[in-house]
Amino acid sequence: MFNVVLVEPEIPANTGNIGRTCVLAGARLHLVGPLGFELSDKAVQRAGLAYWQSLDLRTYPTWDAFVGANEDVRSCLAEPAASDAHRCLHLLTKHGARIYAEASYRDGDWLVFGKESSGLDADLLAAHPQLCERIPMRSDEALGNADAWHQSFEELHPQLERDICGNFVDSRAGQITSLNLSNAAAIVIFEALRQTGFAGL
Repeated sequence: MFNVVLVEPEIPANTGNIGRTCVLAGARLHLVGPLGFELSDKAVQRAGLAYWQSLDLRTYPTWDAFVGANEDVRSCLAEPAASDAHRCLHLLTKHGARIYAEASYRDGDWLVFGKESSGLDADLLAAHPQLCERIPMRSDEALGNADAWHQSFEELHPQLERDICGNFVDSRAGQITSLNLSNAAAIVIFEALRQTGFAGL
């Protein structure tokens, strides 16, 4: 069973979607606070639909409480694997030098994602660069017409603001228009399942 960890998630619909993915993938979901919403929030329940009742869910008030409650995580952080060895803890961040698909996944691994607006804590990433992995994405510059796209998008959707990562955010709906947390989690979970021979893949 894979362990999917969301650290301080902010958008309830993303957490609901990831919870549904975890149920279907047979993964356990760990939510590390403080959360940006109540777990009773209708947006979480709506996104998770009936799957939410079947979710194997663990919650923790803080990162320290999460680490303290999980011996595997403590061990991996205390003695990270050698550069060529298996890593049980995968810190997903846009700052990772390694691509997520280059990682080796095994049953019981921990897939850790940060909050939507700013990702995982910079000190955590700096202390464990060998555990950092990223999903490759085209940069705005690579799009060629990014400035025109951003301008037209802002004109069509004046209520949207840019978050710390440059994503467009609708403060009323809490939706991000680019690759969001639930997309990122699904991509990595699928790769982990593929590598471990999940039935039907």
